[in-house]
Amino acid sequence: MNQLQALLNDSLIRTKHVENAAIIDIKERKVCASTFGFNVPPENALSLIYTFDKNLLQVRRGGLCFKEKYYKCVRADEHSIYLQNVHGGLIVVKTKTFILVATYRVGMYPSVCVEAVEKL
Repeated sequence: MNQLQALLNDSLIRTKHVENAAIIDIKERKVCASTFGFNVPPENALSLIYTFDKNLLQVRRGGLCFKEKYYKCVRADEHSIYLQNVHGGLIVVKTKTFILVATYRVGMYPSVCVEAVEKL
């Protein structure tokens, strides 16, 4: 396990607010760390990079498809997107170097999940 995977596990998964998480390196255009069993397909990683780069308005209006599930946008700004569907939610946060994507289950408090990811 590398340091980024350890950070994801210690800061997000152990809190039980977040179900799965991955870190995408924007420059390398690929996933550089993820929690156990959470595979982000390359096309989804590229889609998230593109979303922040050129497609944020479209996501605000029309939502986002991630890992073959549709998510409705609840909140979006230049640094974060908060989406949800009947199964749970998706939180995406962008820094200069990375994009962090995390999922949570129905029944979790979305605001707590968003806060945990944004703090990381």
